[in-house]
Amino acid sequence: MKGKMQRDKHKVCLNIVGNKIFDRPKCCNIANSIHPMVKIVRMRKVLYSLVATFFIAALGMADATAQDPEFTQFYANPLYLNPAFAGTARCPRLVMNYRNQWPSLSGTFVTTSASYDQHVETIQGGLGLLVVNDRAAQNTLNTTTLSGMYSYQQPITRKFSVKAGLQASYFQKSLDWSKLTFGDMIDPRKGFIYETQDIPRGGKVSNVDFSAGILGFSDIVYGGFAVHHLNEPNESLIVGTSRLPMKFTAHAGAVIPIQKKRRDAEASISPNVLYRRQGEFQQLNLGMYVNKGPIVAGVWFRGILFGPTYRDSFIATIGIQTDVVRFGYSYDVTISELTPSTGGSHEVSLAINFDCRPKKPKFRTIACPSF
Repeated sequence: MKGKMQRDKHKVCLNIVGNKIFDRPKCCNIANSIHPMVKIVRMRKVLYSLVATFFIAALGMADATAQDPEFTQFYANPLYLNPAFAGTARCPRLVMNYRNQWPSLSGTFVTTSASYDQHVETIQGGLGLLVVNDRAAQNTLNTTTLSGMYSYQQPITRKFSVKAGLQASYFQKSLDWSKLTFGDMIDPRKGFIYETQDIPRGGKVSNVDFSAGILGFSDIVYGGFAVHHLNEPNESLIVGTSRLPMKFTAHAGAVIPIQKKRRDAEASISPNVLYRRQGEFQQLNLGMYVNKGPIVAGVWFRGILFGPTYRDSFIATIGIQTDVVRFGYSYDVTISELTPSTGGSHEVSLAINFDCRPKKPKFRTIACPSF
C-alpha cells in the first residue's frame, strides 16, 4: 500500500515496535529517548525508516486500502488519466513521463510511465499500450503495471463527439523486506544496531485489473469520466485481503482563443478542473493554462475546498509544443504540514507525434491541453 493520491497520511508519524503501530505522540516519545547526538547523525535513516515501516504497517492491516500514483501533468499522460483517450491524436503517439515526489526525503516516490496509442481505421477505434512503474522508499515497494486499451468514437452532432474506452491491465507488486527497519532495531544511544525479531513477510503479488472511461468533446469544450479498478483486485503482500479500491475521475475544461493566428502566434487560455476519489481519499485540481505560439504555461492548486478541507500543493508548469514534439516540466510546491521537508515534486513529460495519412473528415481530434 502506498497512498500517493494524498500524502497527508504521512503526516502521522508511524513506527513499529513489537509489531505494534504507534501514532504521532508515542512515536515522538520513542524518538526523544534516543541520545541527541545519535538523533542528529541518524536523522536521514530515521526518516527513511518511518516511510519504509509505513508500508509494512499498512500491509499488515486486512482492511487497508491503497491509492494509485499521482501525475501532476495528467493531460500529458492521457492514457493513464482515461482509457478513452486512446487514439485521440489519430496518428501514432509516443508519450513518456517521469515524476520524483518528495526528493528531500530518503524514502522518495519515483514514478515513470511510457505509452503508445493511435487510431486504427480498420477496427474503427483507437488502440493504446501503457506501462507504469512506481518505486517507493528506495525500491522497498515496487509496482509495475502493463495495460492495453481500446476506444471507440461516435459523432453525435457536427460539432460534438463521444469516445468510450475499455482497459485491461496486469500488475505485479513486490516488497523488499531487507530494506525495512523496525523499532526493535533501535538502541537508545547507538541508534539502529539490532536485528529485528519480526518474521520476514511480503514477496510478490500479481493480478489482473479492468477500467473504463468516456469522453465528450467539441472544438472548444471537453470533459470525461473514468472508473479504474472495476474489479477491485487483491494486492495484499501478506496473508489476508487488501483490495485496491475503485478510482473515480472526472475532468473537464475548455480551450478559449484570445488571439487569432498571426504569424504562427495563436494564443488561448484553458481553464480546467479535475476531481478524483479513491476509497476514502479525494482530490480536487483547479488550474489554467495560457498558450502563446509554442509556449505553454500553467498554474494549479491541488487540495479540497469543501467538507474536510486540506491544502496539498501549488503547481507551476512550463512547456513547449510543436506539431511533432511536446516537452513539459512542472514543480509542485508543497503547502501541507509536510512543508518544507519534502522538497516538493518534479515532473517531466515528453511526447512525439508521428505523421500518418490525412485524416478523414468525420474524425475529430480532441482539443484538450497538452499538459
